[in-house]
Amino acid sequence: MKIPVSPRLLACCDFISPGDRVADIGCDHGYLGIYLLSKGIASSVIASDIRNEPLQCAVRNSAKFGVQDKITFHLSDGVQNIPRDFDTLVCAGMGGDTMVSILSSAPWLKDKRYRLVLQCQSKTPMLRKYLHDSGWRILEERVLRDGRFLYTVMEVVPYGGYPLTPGECHFPPALLENPSAEVPAYYRWVVGGLEISIHNQGRNADPWKAKALEELKNLPPELSWLKEDSL
Repeated sequence: MKIPVSPRLLACCDFISPGDRVADIGCDHGYLGIYLLSKGIASSVIASDIRNEPLQCAVRNSAKFGVQDKITFHLSDGVQNIPRDFDTLVCAGMGGDTMVSILSSAPWLKDKRYRLVLQCQSKTPMLRKYLHDSGWRILEERVLRDGRFLYTVMEVVPYGGYPLTPGECHFPPALLENPSAEVPAYYRWVVGGLEISIHNQGRNADPWKAKALEELKNLPPELSWLKEDSL
């Protein structure tokens, strides 16, 4: 049987190291953890969700794919009610504001034994700003396309953070560490979104967004390739 894992979740799986103990927060139907265990990537999975219905669906799916002995299930608001014996925490498919709320309520995550893999659906600049302002660091970030939409997945560690400029919050330096063909498309999508938002707000335009747009439209010469169609 094929496990129905979306491109977004597959991109998260790429950040998991062999043998990792994984905590999947907001596991929904449980497919990320099931995939990691079925492929022999993760050694164990903690699956949690704030809603009982998807959590019970994940329980059934784990039995369906034969990995129920290596996965535990927890009804939890964020990380409040999960065990702490894991290596990598995955949050996928949430808004940036929800992720900020989860992380800010769990200071114990600021331990070098933990890594985070975050796939944000909205308010990603807010999340990036919070992470770096709070001492976290985005070690790597990748762009992916899922259907008509562009998303990013980031690997985050609890040390080495530094303040980001408004432009970097919208288009972070980590994206340039291993640029793919989707990076220029993501740059243009970010700039276009800022232009629309500022135009629609008129005189009430957010100064932080205006500063971000100014930064991103005035790239140094070595980054001019971002304005092109491909690398």
